[in-house]
Amino acid sequence: MLVMRRAMRWMWAATVLPLALGAAAARAWVGADGPPPPAGPPGPPVPALARAWPVGVRPPVLRGWEPPATVYGAGHRGVDLGAAPGAPVRAVAAGRVSYAGRVAGRGVVSVTLTGTDLRTTYEPVTATVEKGQAVAAGEVVGTVEPGGAHCGARTCVHWGLLRGEAYLDPLLLLPPWLLDGGPPRLLPVLGVPLPQA
Repeated sequence: MLVMRRAMRWMWAATVLPLALGAAAARAWVGADGPPPPAGPPGPPVPALARAWPVGVRPPVLRGWEPPATVYGAGHRGVDLGAAPGAPVRAVAAGRVSYAGRVAGRGVVSVTLTGTDLRTTYEPVTATVEKGQAVAAGEVVGTVEPGGAHCGARTCVHWGLLRGEAYLDPLLLLPPWLLDGGPPRLLPVLGVPLPQA
Protein backbone atom coordinates (compact mmCIF):
# COMPACT_ATOMS: atom_id res chain seq x y z
CA MET A 1 0.00 0.00 0.00
CA LEU A 2 2.87 2.35 0.84
CA VAL A 3 4.37 1.78 -2.61
CA MET A 4 1.01 2.56 -4.23
CA ARG A 5 0.70 5.80 -2.23
CA ARG A 6 4.20 6.91 -3.26
CA ALA A 7 3.46 6.10 -6.90
CA MET A 8 0.21 8.11 -6.78
CA ARG A 9 2.04 11.00 -5.08
CA TRP A 10 4.70 10.97 -7.82
CA MET A 11 2.12 10.84 -10.61
CA TRP A 12 0.33 13.83 -9.12
CA ALA A 13 3.61 15.67 -8.50
CA ALA A 14 4.80 15.00 -12.04
CA THR A 15 1.61 16.18 -13.76
CA VAL A 16 -0.46 18.62 -11.67
CA LEU A 17 1.96 20.19 -9.20
CA PRO A 18 4.50 21.54 -11.74
CA LEU A 19 1.72 23.41 -13.49
CA ALA A 20 0.58 24.98 -10.22
CA LEU A 21 3.90 25.60 -8.45
CA GLY A 22 6.66 25.25 -11.02
CA ALA A 23 9.11 22.39 -11.41
CA ALA A 24 11.54 23.46 -8.65
CA ALA A 25 8.79 23.79 -6.05
CA ALA A 26 7.35 20.43 -7.09
CA ARG A 27 10.69 18.70 -6.55
CA ALA A 28 11.06 20.35 -3.14
CA TRP A 29 7.52 19.31 -2.12
CA VAL A 30 7.93 15.68 -3.19
CA GLY A 31 11.18 15.32 -1.24
CA ALA A 32 13.89 12.70 -1.43
CA ASP A 33 11.58 9.68 -1.73
CA GLY A 34 11.57 9.60 -5.49
CA PRO A 35 13.91 9.74 -8.44
CA PRO A 36 16.29 12.67 -8.91
CA PRO A 37 15.32 15.44 -11.30
CA PRO A 38 16.30 14.89 -14.92
CA ALA A 39 19.85 15.81 -15.86
CA GLY A 40 20.43 19.25 -17.30
CA PRO A 41 21.44 19.84 -20.90
CA PRO A 42 24.67 18.14 -22.00
CA GLY A 43 27.84 20.20 -21.73
CA PRO A 44 29.56 21.81 -24.67
CA PRO A 45 31.09 19.49 -27.25
CA VAL A 46 34.58 18.15 -26.58
CA PRO A 47 37.10 20.05 -28.74
CA ALA A 48 39.44 17.91 -30.86
CA LEU A 49 42.55 19.54 -29.41
CA ALA A 50 44.83 16.53 -28.90
CA ARG A 51 48.14 16.62 -30.73
CA ALA A 52 49.39 13.15 -29.81
CA TRP A 53 48.20 9.76 -28.62
CA PRO A 54 49.03 9.08 -24.96
CA VAL A 55 51.18 6.07 -25.99
CA GLY A 56 52.76 5.17 -29.30
CA VAL A 57 51.80 6.50 -32.72
CA ARG A 58 48.54 4.59 -33.22
CA PRO A 59 48.17 2.15 -30.29
CA PRO A 60 45.64 -0.68 -30.37
CA VAL A 61 42.42 0.12 -28.54
CA LEU A 62 41.95 -2.93 -26.32
CA ARG A 63 38.66 -1.71 -24.86
CA GLY A 64 36.65 1.30 -25.91
CA TRP A 65 34.39 3.78 -24.17
CA GLU A 66 31.21 2.26 -22.74
CA PRO A 67 29.15 4.95 -20.98
CA PRO A 68 27.31 3.74 -17.89
CA ALA A 69 23.51 3.95 -17.82
CA THR A 70 23.61 5.48 -14.33
CA VAL A 71 26.19 7.32 -12.23
CA TYR A 72 27.29 4.15 -10.43
CA GLY A 73 26.31 1.70 -13.16
CA ALA A 74 28.48 -0.73 -15.06
CA GLY A 75 30.45 0.58 -18.01
CA HIS A 76 33.96 1.55 -19.04
CA ARG A 77 34.79 5.14 -18.21
CA GLY A 78 37.71 5.53 -20.59
CA VAL A 79 39.73 3.77 -23.26
CA ASP A 80 42.38 1.07 -22.76
CA LEU A 81 45.37 1.44 -25.08
CA GLY A 82 47.87 -1.36 -25.59
CA ALA A 83 51.39 -0.35 -24.51
CA ALA A 84 54.62 -2.03 -23.46
CA PRO A 85 55.82 -1.75 -19.85
CA GLY A 86 58.13 1.24 -19.51
CA ALA A 87 56.76 2.96 -22.65
CA PRO A 88 56.53 6.76 -22.37
CA VAL A 89 53.09 8.21 -21.64
CA ARG A 90 52.54 11.65 -23.19
CA ALA A 91 50.13 14.50 -22.52
CA VAL A 92 47.65 14.59 -25.41
CA ALA A 93 47.34 18.38 -25.20
CA ALA A 94 48.85 21.29 -23.30
CA GLY A 95 47.78 21.67 -19.68
CA ARG A 96 48.76 21.61 -16.04
CA VAL A 97 49.27 18.51 -13.92
CA SER A 98 46.46 18.40 -11.35
CA TYR A 99 47.50 15.07 -9.79
CA ALA A 100 50.55 12.82 -9.93
CA GLY A 101 50.62 9.99 -7.42
CA ARG A 102 49.12 6.67 -6.42
CA VAL A 103 45.46 5.70 -6.11
CA ALA A 104 44.56 2.20 -4.87
CA GLY A 105 48.14 1.06 -5.50
CA ARG A 106 48.29 2.29 -9.11
CA GLY A 107 50.13 5.31 -10.44
CA VAL A 108 47.84 8.02 -11.81
CA VAL A 109 48.60 11.25 -13.67
CA SER A 110 45.84 13.77 -14.31
CA VAL A 111 46.25 16.85 -16.53
CA THR A 112 43.80 19.78 -16.68
CA LEU A 113 43.74 20.90 -20.31
CA THR A 114 44.53 24.57 -20.98
CA GLY A 115 41.56 26.80 -21.79
CA THR A 116 38.97 24.11 -21.06
CA ASP A 117 37.03 22.56 -18.18
CA LEU A 118 38.40 19.13 -19.15
CA ARG A 119 41.01 16.90 -17.55
CA THR A 120 42.62 13.71 -18.77
CA THR A 121 43.80 10.80 -16.64
CA TYR A 122 46.38 8.13 -17.36
CA GLU A 123 46.88 4.94 -15.32
CA PRO A 124 48.80 2.81 -14.35
CA VAL A 125 51.65 5.26 -14.86
CA THR A 126 54.84 6.00 -12.95
CA ALA A 127 54.80 9.81 -12.97
CA THR A 128 57.77 11.84 -14.20
CA VAL A 129 55.96 15.13 -13.51
CA GLU A 130 54.72 16.86 -10.36
CA LYS A 131 51.42 18.45 -9.40
CA GLY A 132 51.21 22.02 -10.68
CA GLN A 133 53.72 21.50 -13.50
CA ALA A 134 52.79 22.86 -16.94
CA VAL A 135 53.08 20.33 -19.77
CA ALA A 136 53.06 20.75 -23.55
CA ALA A 137 51.23 18.52 -26.01
CA GLY A 138 53.31 15.39 -26.54
CA GLU A 139 55.43 15.93 -23.42
CA VAL A 140 56.21 12.78 -21.42
CA VAL A 141 54.28 12.69 -18.11
CA GLY A 142 55.28 9.17 -17.04
CA THR A 143 55.97 5.60 -18.06
CA VAL A 144 53.66 2.60 -18.29
CA GLU A 145 53.76 0.48 -15.12
CA PRO A 146 54.10 -3.28 -15.63
CA GLY A 147 51.50 -5.70 -14.33
CA GLY A 148 48.07 -4.84 -13.08
CA ALA A 149 44.87 -6.69 -13.81
CA HIS A 150 42.97 -4.00 -15.69
CA CYS A 151 43.72 -5.43 -19.14
CA GLY A 152 44.24 -9.05 -18.15
CA ALA A 153 47.49 -10.53 -19.46
CA ARG A 154 48.24 -7.48 -21.64
CA THR A 155 49.82 -4.25 -20.44
CA CYS A 156 47.76 -1.17 -21.14
CA VAL A 157 47.14 2.45 -20.24
CA HIS A 158 43.64 3.44 -19.17
CA TRP A 159 43.05 6.89 -20.67
CA GLY A 160 40.15 8.85 -19.21
CA LEU A 161 38.50 12.23 -19.80
CA LEU A 162 36.38 14.16 -17.32
CA ARG A 163 34.36 17.36 -17.29
CA GLY A 164 33.75 18.03 -13.61
CA GLU A 165 32.65 14.62 -12.30
CA ALA A 166 31.20 13.43 -15.64
CA TYR A 167 33.23 10.92 -17.64
CA LEU A 168 33.48 11.46 -21.41
CA ASP A 169 34.96 9.51 -24.32
CA PRO A 170 38.64 10.54 -24.55
CA LEU A 171 38.78 9.63 -28.25
CA LEU A 172 36.69 12.79 -28.86
CA LEU A 173 39.86 14.78 -28.13
CA LEU A 174 41.57 13.32 -31.22
CA PRO A 175 41.17 15.20 -34.50
CA PRO A 176 40.24 13.04 -37.51
CA TRP A 177 43.76 13.15 -38.97
CA LEU A 178 45.20 11.71 -35.76
CA LEU A 179 42.36 9.25 -35.11
CA ASP A 180 42.31 7.85 -38.65
CA GLY A 181 46.06 7.83 -39.18
CA GLY A 182 46.25 10.81 -41.54
CA PRO A 183 45.49 11.36 -45.20
CA PRO A 184 45.88 8.49 -47.66
CA ARG A 185 49.26 8.15 -49.39
CA LEU A 186 49.83 6.62 -52.78
CA LEU A 187 52.51 3.95 -52.84
CA PRO A 188 54.27 2.59 -55.92
CA VAL A 189 52.77 -0.56 -57.38
CA LEU A 190 55.32 -3.31 -57.84
CA GLY A 191 55.95 -4.33 -61.45
CA VAL A 192 54.46 -1.16 -62.97
CA PRO A 193 57.03 1.24 -64.48
CA LEU A 194 57.05 4.85 -63.30
CA PRO A 195 55.79 7.41 -65.84
CA GLN A 196 58.51 9.23 -67.80
CA ALA A 197 58.80 12.99 -67.44
